Amino acid sequence: MSYQRFVALGDSLTEGLDDPYPGRPMYRGWADLVAERLACDEPALHYANLGVRGKRLDQIVVEQVPAAADLEPDLVALCGGANDLMATRGFDHEVVANRVRAALRLLTDIAPEVVVFTLSDVSGRIPLVRWMRSRIEAFNDAVRTAADVHGARVVDLWPDESVHDLRYFGRDRLHLSEHGHRRVAGHVLDTLDVRYEPSWLAPLPGAPHSPGPLSHARWFWGSVLPTARTRVTNRLTGRCSGDGFTPKRPQLRPVLDDLLSVDRDTPRPA
Repeated sequence: MSYQRFVALGDSLTEGLDDPYPGRPMYRGWADLVAERLACDEPALHYANLGVRGKRLDQIVVEQVPAAADLEPDLVALCGGANDLMATRGFDHEVVANRVRAALRLLTDIAPEVVVFTLSDVSGRIPLVRWMRSRIEAFNDAVRTAADVHGARVVDLWPDESVHDLRYFGRDRLHLSEHGHRRVAGHVLDTLDVRYEPSWLAPLPGAPHSPGPLSHARWFWGSVLPTARTRVTNRLTGRCSGDGFTPKRPQLRPVLDDLLSVDRDTPRPA
């Protein structure tokens, strides 16, 4: 089916970190790519992106879901949950599962088509977060159960082996690179039964890069320590990492007159 109004909700992954438009001070990401592809079938498609880095599911429910409802979408995609799972204290599986259920219950009331994501297993790629594996598994179970109850489609990223290839990730090894966002866009379009550029889900050529000790050290000093310092500061000051940021595309705007004009090099489906 074709869509007229597509709204994406979530955190930094939905916002598009780390996939900048070439020569432009803004991020692209999987949601922009999906919107571009859908607009090829439906030139009248309008698209809004409410994703903001650092947001937890409870914040998404309070801040983004009502905004999405006002836009009266016929397709909604929610990609979030990672920030809930990274809490270092006071974490509760059932609390997070309740947030998932609340989000899907509300979203399926406002849109006839809802897409939600499981999370990939970053614990195998980043030794410092191996403790998160059980949380991710429980979260994914909650997503699948709630999606089944409320009739949402699931983009299942858990089994994707690309999670072990650093070429799909940015400098911090957590946010997606251009390759990673295109791969996620391919998964979303496949879930919607929409044709996509085959290269988006094809393995990257050559062997994955295996970082050495110097690369690990640079990553630790350049990404891990600054992130840890920011999280401690936020906890002490009562701030959240998304404070001060606003959605990059809060209103529905036509895709063909907007995104496609700044991204002429995006591959199109054959």
